[in-house]
Amino acid sequence: MLVKVGDTCLPGDIVEEAKELADSNKKVIIGPGLRQQNENIVISKSGILKRKHPNTFYVDNYQKRYVPNRGEIVIGAVTAKAGDIFRVDIGASEPASLSYVAFEGATKKNRPDVNVGDVVCAKLLIANRDLEPELVCVDSHGKKGKLGILNDGFLFTCSINLIRKILNPKCNFLELLAKEIAFEMAAGMNGKIWINAKTAKQTIAVGNAILAVEYKTEEEISKLCDDIGNYLAGFA
Repeated sequence: MLVKVGDTCLPGDIVEEAKELADSNKKVIIGPGLRQQNENIVISKSGILKRKHPNTFYVDNYQKRYVPNRGEIVIGAVTAKAGDIFRVDIGASEPASLSYVAFEGATKKNRPDVNVGDVVCAKLLIANRDLEPELVCVDSHGKKGKLGILNDGFLFTCSINLIRKILNPKCNFLELLAKEIAFEMAAGMNGKIWINAKTAKQTIAVGNAILAVEYKTEEEISKLCDDIGNYLAGFA
């Protein structure tokens, strides 16, 4: 079955517009949820077909299991230490590896203080279905930036769709919530969010607000942030 941008698609459907572009010898970039089969671009995941101009196609679908992609920022918990390698649970089919030299300024003599149970924010250096995912806590210049160990705070898991929504530049949820509560947040593309506020009550309020926003409209998001501000101020 041929499908167009905006249609609900199922595995096996053929992307009509991508086929037309390919037939006219134009470059087509296929994103998540699509694969090439002979001369056709075929749907591999159910969802809504979307297009990012000029010629990038992908399927927007509800997903909980994270599939590692190179270059993405992820958050995980250190589960084990084996020699010079840390094992980090990022919610994928297998744990990712994190070397002790993958931190800023780390050497054999100056090792980072990482323990089992610590939460780390890292970037995927290697993400291949045939290889173990590998993480680093530095950028291409060897600087940690906002990567590294996340101290204190609270870590929870949500759907990947929610991560995409709150990180979308068009979504003003975080901006509205920051006006009501002062908090720190790190969101990983693997569906894990770390938050930290002044008190445990505020931290729980921020976490509940993030989980509640997935299916809300802009008006409902604004009201939600106002209600949280009133509750914490003691007016509710």
